[in-house]
Amino acid sequence: MATYVLQIAGLVLGGVGMVGTVAVTIMPQWRVSAFIESNIVVFENLWEGLWMSCMRHANIRMQCKVYDSLLALSPDLQASRGLMCTACVLAFLAFMTAILGMKCTRCTGDDEKVKGYILLTAGIIFIITGMMVLIPVSWVANSIIRDFYNPIVEVAQKRELGEALYIGWTTALMLIVGGALFCCVSCCNEKSSSYRYSVPSHRTTQKSYHVEKKSPSVYSRSQYV
Repeated sequence: MATYVLQIAGLVLGGVGMVGTVAVTIMPQWRVSAFIESNIVVFENLWEGLWMSCMRHANIRMQCKVYDSLLALSPDLQASRGLMCTACVLAFLAFMTAILGMKCTRCTGDDEKVKGYILLTAGIIFIITGMMVLIPVSWVANSIIRDFYNPIVEVAQKRELGEALYIGWTTALMLIVGGALFCCVSCCNEKSSSYRYSVPSHRTTQKSYHVEKKSPSVYSRSQYV
């Protein structure tokens, strides 16, 4: 029962992490216009994401524009785009693999050992996905903080941490915890299956020993008659 609860918890965390990974990849709030001394540095509210930049002037609705070229992005955003796209694919693959290894799933049979290996694979992929989400989010955050406190950078070019970065850190934590739960479930299943198979083998050897011990006496009686 405990392993089944851990499976459900890992699947929920993995599913939320998968949705969060896609959301962070799409969101434009990776870099936002900075506020210094309660004054907006630039005249408009500016958002910069992996795929588009959004701008909103005073009393004007938000206008978003897709980047014309990959070269328009900074090196950290270029690498983040590739890593986040890969993380989305891995998150979906890990989620589907975890479903196949669930205890309530019958398409992979009833062998607990095979399902344990499937859950272990899903857990490892979830952990790798969490690390792939954590790397670009932390990289972009580091560059933003470094430029913010750099006196050489112009004030109008300074940015603050956007909402997508905070969601990215939470998503990475969920993916890693979900993957760790699946790895724990796999280890528990392996230990229980090894204990389950060790007991019948011991009884079998005892029965065979008693049969071999009694067989000479039976043969000697028949021979005597």
